[in-house]
Amino acid sequence: MASPRHATRLRMGAGHDHHHGSSAAETTGKAFALAVLLNVGFTIVEAIFGLLSGSMALIADAGHNLSDVLALLLAWGASVLAARPPSERFTYGLKSSSILAAITNAALLWIALGAILVETIRRIATPAPVQGETMMLVAAIGIVINGFSAFLFARGRKSDLNIRAAFVHLVADAAVSAGVVVAGLMVLMTGVALIDPITSLAITAVIGWSSWGLMKDSLRMGLLAAPEGIDVAQVRALLASRPGVTAVHDLHIWPMSTTETALTAHLVIPGGLPGDDFLPAIGHALHEQFGIGHPTIQIETVGGPECALECEKVV
Repeated sequence: MASPRHATRLRMGAGHDHHHGSSAAETTGKAFALAVLLNVGFTIVEAIFGLLSGSMALIADAGHNLSDVLALLLAWGASVLAARPPSERFTYGLKSSSILAAITNAALLWIALGAILVETIRRIATPAPVQGETMMLVAAIGIVINGFSAFLFARGRKSDLNIRAAFVHLVADAAVSAGVVVAGLMVLMTGVALIDPITSLAITAVIGWSSWGLMKDSLRMGLLAAPEGIDVAQVRALLASRPGVTAVHDLHIWPMSTTETALTAHLVIPGGLPGDDFLPAIGHALHEQFGIGHPTIQIETVGGPECALECEKVV
């Protein structure tokens, strides 16, 4: 590798971010606690009245709400673990637990969908009478509870996959509850019990469609793909445009958690080591333009063997 070399870890605004991060974590914790409490209570009520009224649509929605409660608990626990400091064994802390939670949430959701779908198909084959009034009343309560719970996560949905998952699930729940209200009204007007399991089938389709993107994003994060919204070519161009840089290689961008992104890169500067403000300026640009807060840059100058990692196929 070229010699001499210089590698520096960039930590831009660590104290500032920590202060706001603690406040945000406290606010998020309260939102999780309230959303879990509301959804546990509503899931129990919905399941009971679904059984009493014979409504598969209510039971399906209750099953989905239960998976949402588990998802909220997992996301909440992951957010707590991600805030823990690093250790000798876990040098990045437990930040990646938020990615594991996102993957687990996606898997649990699809398992719940499968169970609901099996029961729905059985009900379509053998329709049972349902109470339309009960369907409408309970589902209307669900619209209010899920809508309010989604509002709690609206602000953070764009910056955290776990928060986004909670938000999408809760918005979908509110929409599904609205569908159950319509189904209950149609049952009252027509007396056709088959409307209930057909509505349940539509519910599973809506949930499956809304959760597919979350499944793909969580798996991408688990495979350390560059986060959505970060154009690797643009990052490479930014690094290559810095004064004196003639080549960029061994560039890697990956998610440390659902909210933090890391980067490593080798910059070739034949003219010698740059000034003291070179690396901080790169760190600031990466943070401002791409949200990359954990960059590690290695400088390579002339005078030694070629870098073994210069080939992009070598990791």
